[in-house]
Amino acid sequence: MISVAVIIIGFSADIGYILGDTKEHCSKFRGTRTRAAFVFVIGFWLLDLANNTVQGPARALLADLSGPDQRNSANAIFCSWMAVGNILGFSAGASGSWHRWFPFLTSRACCAACGNLKAAFLVAVVFLTLCALVTIYFADEVPLTVNQPNHLTDSAPLLDDPQRNAISKSKHDMPAAPNANGNKVESGHESDANLKHISKKAEDTNGSFNDGPGAVLVNLLTSLRHLPPAMHVVLIVMALTWLSWFPFFLFDTDWMGREVYHGDPKGNDHEVKFYDQGVREGAFGLLLNSVVLGVSSFLIEPMCRWIGSRLVWAISNFIVFACMATTAIISVISVREYSGGIEHGIGANQAIKVASLVVFTLLGFPLAITYSVPFAITAELTADSGGGQGLAIGVLNLAIVIPQMIVSLGAGPWDALFGGGNIPAFVLASLSALAGGVVATLKLPHLSSNSFRSSGFHFG
Repeated sequence: MISVAVIIIGFSADIGYILGDTKEHCSKFRGTRTRAAFVFVIGFWLLDLANNTVQGPARALLADLSGPDQRNSANAIFCSWMAVGNILGFSAGASGSWHRWFPFLTSRACCAACGNLKAAFLVAVVFLTLCALVTIYFADEVPLTVNQPNHLTDSAPLLDDPQRNAISKSKHDMPAAPNANGNKVESGHESDANLKHISKKAEDTNGSFNDGPGAVLVNLLTSLRHLPPAMHVVLIVMALTWLSWFPFFLFDTDWMGREVYHGDPKGNDHEVKFYDQGVREGAFGLLLNSVVLGVSSFLIEPMCRWIGSRLVWAISNFIVFACMATTAIISVISVREYSGGIEHGIGANQAIKVASLVVFTLLGFPLAITYSVPFAITAELTADSGGGQGLAIGVLNLAIVIPQMIVSLGAGPWDALFGGGNIPAFVLASLSALAGGVVATLKLPHLSSNSFRSSGFHFG
């Protein structure tokens, strides 16, 4: 799905052209290509769905392959590989030469910037296919047995399962049968029969629910009421954390192109050139961000052993708060100087460009924490009730998706309410990060530092 989605996005301009968009050359046309935009949105929805779908199984498989004392190390390694992918991806985005290396990717509907996007996506598809094949071949997963006795619900690891409790109770409370001397002894046949009856009754009650097509979704939603109490705080902090990250993810390169380089993708040739340079500079900033992300991923485990995962997560939110507030300040200064006629060249002035890149780079450290610590905490909190990492991470993913929907639907109207620009979204992100840091400091559970000790990564 990811491969199909990125190909649809990359070729959306050409598809729109075929479906009846303007025949004017892309270098001259400045209007909206409605059909291309519609195709792009469909591709983006598919990409978002596929990305969210693959995170749960990937994290759950990682939890299965790592030992109980290696969760944080495993998540750090997971995070470091994400950083490698980010570095490669943002390096591709920072390059403006793809259309020269692969000139056949440009067309009447797709000029240089569009050709660069196509090439980068096609290279990404190759990498994605290779990595997926490696994972499928080397990850030795033990499948669940279908229709096994004493069948438990998908949410059983997180819940006090009634079936298991009933069966366990029956083993201890089974009435004994009298022997020839009048003494009572337990009849193995009768005990087995009663156990089978209880188990069969439990399966008859829940079997259709467990095996139905909506079982996973229903169990996911039902388990919200039965999660360990500390997990509710984790979900709140996770939601606030991602509410602070999504404005940056959505507007980072656009912010660099518009408010730092003062370009306009729909303006004249001069403004379009500035905007494209700003976007490429933003991609370079994200590359630096990914380098810091990769290095920081190996510092998370010793930090969690030193001060605890609760404070590590809280510190990351406070750093995001400071960086998002700095981003808003940079925007105000840059726009004010540009409007005042101080600098009409690219990017207002060099100091603002350097400050922007510094912010992009520093955000790599809290991003490494966001990609690893919440998942390690979740695995730790749900391990004592039988595992349940897959379901727990699925529930945790809701705390990521819901803020994403809020930001996606509300960021535009929110910015328009204050006259446009990206400043209001970054202010909201800053406040959300501050709230997340406060809640994490005061409410997150204290986990033993031994939970984050590792004796090396376990390959199954």
